[in-house]
Amino acid sequence: MKKIKKALISLSNKNNLKIILKTLKKYKIKLISTGGTYKEIKKLKFPCTEISQYTGSPEILDGRVKTLHSKIHAGILSKRNNKLHQKQLIKNNFNEIDLVIVNFYPFEKTLEYKKSHSKIIENIDIGGPTMVRAAAKNYNDVTVITSPNQYVELIDQLNLNKGSTQLEFRQKMSEEAFSETAYYDSIISNYFNQINKNPFPQKKTIPANLIEKLRYGENPHQISAVYSLKGKLNINQIYGKKLSYNNYNDIFAALTISKSLKKNTGTVIVKHANPCGVSEIKDQIKSYHSALACDPISAFGGIVACNYKIKKKLANELSKIFFEVIIANGFENAALNILKKKKNLRLIDAKNLNKTNLKNFVSNFNSVLIQSPDIKKFEKKDFKIVSKKKPSPQQMQNLLFALNVCRYTKSNAIVIVNNKSTLGIGSGQPSRLDSCKIAIDKMNRFQPEKFLGSVAASDAFFPFIDGIETLVQAGISAVIQPYGSIRDKEIIRFANQTNTILVFSKNRHFKH
Repeated sequence: MKKIKKALISLSNKNNLKIILKTLKKYKIKLISTGGTYKEIKKLKFPCTEISQYTGSPEILDGRVKTLHSKIHAGILSKRNNKLHQKQLIKNNFNEIDLVIVNFYPFEKTLEYKKSHSKIIENIDIGGPTMVRAAAKNYNDVTVITSPNQYVELIDQLNLNKGSTQLEFRQKMSEEAFSETAYYDSIISNYFNQINKNPFPQKKTIPANLIEKLRYGENPHQISAVYSLKGKLNINQIYGKKLSYNNYNDIFAALTISKSLKKNTGTVIVKHANPCGVSEIKDQIKSYHSALACDPISAFGGIVACNYKIKKKLANELSKIFFEVIIANGFENAALNILKKKKNLRLIDAKNLNKTNLKNFVSNFNSVLIQSPDIKKFEKKDFKIVSKKKPSPQQMQNLLFALNVCRYTKSNAIVIVNNKSTLGIGSGQPSRLDSCKIAIDKMNRFQPEKFLGSVAASDAFFPFIDGIETLVQAGISAVIQPYGSIRDKEIIRFANQTNTILVFSKNRHFKH
C-alpha cells in the first residue's frame, strides 16, 4: 500500500474531473495543477496550488515550460525507501508527489482539423508525457492515471484502501501509461514520416487502438483481436452477434471490392476472402441477382457488400438465403425490420468508410510486410489494345470491370464477365491454367446461356498459349492481361489468328 498525500493534475481532457476531485478531497489529498486545469479546479471550488507557485518558477516560452522542473520530477521519481533520495529532497526543500493525473495535448485530433505545420507542432505535448513516464517508472511508489476512463478504478482503490493504492493497481496503471506515451509518440513519428515523404523509415512505429478481443482466431485454438490505426474502424455493426476473426477478414475483402465499384451500383458476395460473385448494375435487385448467379452454391454462408442503401425489396430477397454478414451504405427501416428476423445475421453500415491513406499489413514470424493497397484508378493510358480486332466501348468497360474484380481475387486469378457481372471466377490456384478451367466451369455450370460476348481478365500475363487458348475455346471474345511475358508476341499472334480482342495492362495486379 502507498498512501497518497499529494497529487499533480494536468489535463487536456477535463471530462469527469469533478468526480475525481471529490474523492481526492475526501482523503485530504493536496492538489498541484497547471494553467487551464488549475482554473477549472478553482472554478469547481476545490483547493489547489498553481504549478508556478509550487515550483517558484513562472511558466515561460508560451507555456512550453511549466512542469519541466526539478521540484516536480524529484517529487515523482524519488524512491521512498531510499535514504539518500530522502536526504536530497529535504536538502532541496522538495516534497513527494504520490499521484500524477495527466492526459496529453490532443495531437491526433489536431491532425484532423489543422493543416498548418507550425500549429500542429505546438500541439506536441512535452511536459505531460515526461511526467507520465516518470510516474510510470516509479510505480512502486507513485500512481499514474492517463485517462478519464481510469477514474472509476482509482476511486475504487482509494475507497477500498482508505486513501492508498495497491502495488498491483499501480503496476497496471504503469503498463497503460507506457502504452499511452508509446502510442502518442508513434502518432507524432508517423506524422513526420508523412510530411518528409518517408513511408519506410529505419524504425517504424505502428499506432493502433484495440477495437475488441475476438472469441478466437481463424481456428478455436488461436487467440486474436482487431485493432484500428485510426482509433475506430469507421464501420458500424448495427445488428447481430459479435464478429469473428474470419468475419472481419471477409468483411475487409468485400469492402475493398465494393468500394472500388461505381457508387450505388455495386454488389459483392465474398466467401473465404475471395469474391464468388460481383455485379455493377444500377438496379439493386438485378445487381444482387447477377452477383448471386455467378456461384449461388459458394454464396451460401458468405458475406454480401452493397455500396448503396438497402431497401425493403432487396431485403426480402437477401433474407431468402443464409448469409453471415450483410454490409451496406445504410439500411431503410423497413429493410432492417426484415433482416433483423434472421437471428444469425450481422448487419454492417459502412457508409462512413473511405479508402484514403491506407496501408496493408501482413505479419508472420514477428516480421511485418507493409505496402500501399492496389487501389490505383484505371486510366486509358494504362492499357494498350494489341490485337487487330478492337473492343467496342461496352466490351472495354466489361474488360476493365473484369480486371478490377480480378485484382482483388487471390492469385492466380481469372475472371469471366458479361454485362458488368461476373460469370465465373477462378482463384488461388498455383496454375493459371487451372484458374481458367475453374472460371469456365463456373460459367458453364450456372450461366451457360450468357457466354456469348463474354470477356475475361487475368491478374498476370499468360506465360503460355494454353491459358488464353482454353478461354477462347470456351467462347470468350476478349481478354485483358498485363504484359511482360517473353511469349507476349505468341499470345498476340494467337489472338489475331482466332479473331480475339486482346488488351494489355501496363500494371500487374497480383493479390497473394
